[in-house]
Amino acid sequence: MATPSDSTPFHELTEYIALPRVEALALSPDGRTAVLTVATLKKDATGYERSLWAVPAGGGGAPRRLTRSAKGESGAAFTASGDLLFVSARPDGDGDDESGQLWMLPAAGGEARPVTRLAGGVEGIAATAEASERVVISAALLPASDSLEGDAALRARRKDKKVSAILHDTYPVRFWDHDLGPAEPHLFALDVDRLADTIAAVAEEVAGDTGDAGGADDAADGADAPAAAASDDKPYPATLPRPRDLTPKPGRSADHAEAALTPDGATLVVSIERREQRSGRRVIVRIDTDTGEQATLFDEVGVDYEMPAISHDGTLLAYLRTEKSTPAAPTDYELWVASLDGSQPRRIAEGWDRWPTSFQFDADDSALIATADSDGRGPVFRVPLDGSAPVQLSHDDFAYSHVVVDRTSGELVALRSSWVVPPHPVRVARDGVVTPLSTPAPAPAAPGTITEVETTAEDGARVRGWLLLPEGTSTDAPAPLLLWIHGGPLNSWNAWSWRWAPLLAVARGYAVLLPDPALSTGYGLDFIARGWNSWGGKPYTDLQSITDAVIARDDIDETRTAAMGGSFGGYMANWIAGHTDRFRAIVTHASLWALDQFAGTTDSSEYWQRIFTTEAMVQHSPHRFVRDIRTPLLVVHGDKDYRVPIGESLRLWSELAEHHADQDGRMPHRFLYFPDENHWVLKPQHAIVWYQTVFAFLDEHVRGDEFARPELLG
Repeated sequence: MATPSDSTPFHELTEYIALPRVEALALSPDGRTAVLTVATLKKDATGYERSLWAVPAGGGGAPRRLTRSAKGESGAAFTASGDLLFVSARPDGDGDDESGQLWMLPAAGGEARPVTRLAGGVEGIAATAEASERVVISAALLPASDSLEGDAALRARRKDKKVSAILHDTYPVRFWDHDLGPAEPHLFALDVDRLADTIAAVAEEVAGDTGDAGGADDAADGADAPAAAASDDKPYPATLPRPRDLTPKPGRSADHAEAALTPDGATLVVSIERREQRSGRRVIVRIDTDTGEQATLFDEVGVDYEMPAISHDGTLLAYLRTEKSTPAAPTDYELWVASLDGSQPRRIAEGWDRWPTSFQFDADDSALIATADSDGRGPVFRVPLDGSAPVQLSHDDFAYSHVVVDRTSGELVALRSSWVVPPHPVRVARDGVVTPLSTPAPAPAAPGTITEVETTAEDGARVRGWLLLPEGTSTDAPAPLLLWIHGGPLNSWNAWSWRWAPLLAVARGYAVLLPDPALSTGYGLDFIARGWNSWGGKPYTDLQSITDAVIARDDIDETRTAAMGGSFGGYMANWIAGHTDRFRAIVTHASLWALDQFAGTTDSSEYWQRIFTTEAMVQHSPHRFVRDIRTPLLVVHGDKDYRVPIGESLRLWSELAEHHADQDGRMPHRFLYFPDENHWVLKPQHAIVWYQTVFAFLDEHVRGDEFARPELLG
């Protein structure tokens, strides 16, 4: 087998996992500085540590590292005065607390200082205000707690007694990769400008008690070290602003809260959940951040209200309205705008056949700046409030995220990526011109080439995708083909993923097809509806059609093909295995196997049972076709996967053995199991093992190589 030149990090898995990764972006109020959250591989190569870097937001210059905590930082956000807030799990004075707390790096310089000392830590920054030093954070309290001190004491007792049990009285009990409870997320308001005032006040009190004129300096210096947590006999630290609970006794309503603050910080608008038996609906509530008084703005049975955004002048509220889907058809994602008090609601961009993935008000509040999947990309759009048609601002082959409006210029700062370029910061001018910014994680050289492919499905629909070709591919040296199916299913192959990295396969000589079949986003509601309540129908035939079109190329070897996918892609891999033997090998990761079983054991059963009819759930369940499987399968699953529980692959493996094992129990199939991974495989060394096993399995069946068992699998 010819081996491509080892010229990129994608040719060596150890080099790939060591690439630095830009994960998030925040913009300073003056528009001059973008702060990037960057993940880098730990020295022992078993995990990633995150730090904050500053880069000039106007272009040019060099990245500058801001933080160096061994525990890492995340969730960066700016206050109105330019101080940088972030969450970090820096250990306390006793060195035994791992909970993340809110920290502040002053704009004037100096060391970072703690802003909170909550026993359960801070989960994230929910919202900051444009013209106020008020910030809202998310933090969890045990339901029996009536104060921050009581929460700390109860947590300590549970820890001392080694109690991890959770008592539930509502559904659900898990989410994606973690158990829910026993603590409940709350939203707390903080005035971070009072941090310096409280430090000074305590210092003055200390000086008065001791008669030591130097006491103020000592107290101020001590404020840079984390204060002790509150408990029954130890009140919340006086050196820190005391959080005000805006959502007392929240239950699970704030598990996935989405919040926005008015510029003056006086009002929080938040999307929370109202329970409905096994499910719930998203509602939008307004909260006075001084008094905690609440008023419901939008609440409608059978409808979700999400993603609130507030105008820069504080008078308008934008939000997403979505009627819950049924088996009959998917429903649209509607952009709405109303007055801040909820009056005069009106839909904008009606007829725009795209689903917004993010939005915020433009600099002059006359439009929304939004992102949306579109034709295999993720452009930025300007959506006028006057009802006129959205205007696409970016026209390249990238997907944009973390878009921020620079109010000083009206331009945008964002991250963008494609399947050959990882996320990197850019500036987008009003005329659409894109300027890359400096970054501590420059894009690595990518092997091969990428091209767009498409075909016409049997019903006349256009089906497109990306085709990545390895170096040296030609009519004289056609490449084996790997059909890689995306998850979701409401998704699109349009943005970089560190977890799913087709360039690793390209570096090993495989052509990789990344198609968007029926159910994919970015092609309109009708395209999604083609596969609705019929996963084994048009999504399957679309994949067959575009595969047919690609293998008809002279530079693709139609005799050496394989298919793989994860989650919904794993479902499709299983469906393909039971309906065709055209592929030499199939990799099915975190896959749905028996839909009736899956729908009752996943972390959100109501949704999956609501979008399928009972008949369709039976008709389109892959497990019914296990006897027809002729292609070797590599089954992969993590035990901590709560979205697609491990029972799916356990049943798949059992039924493969029942129908296909020989007298000695041996099969051509293999099962790669991760006891401590979730829906994804996130630990760097596990990622190496995953790819080593996948490529060894593909090489065995596609290229005829001997199976090379990864060393760390014994």
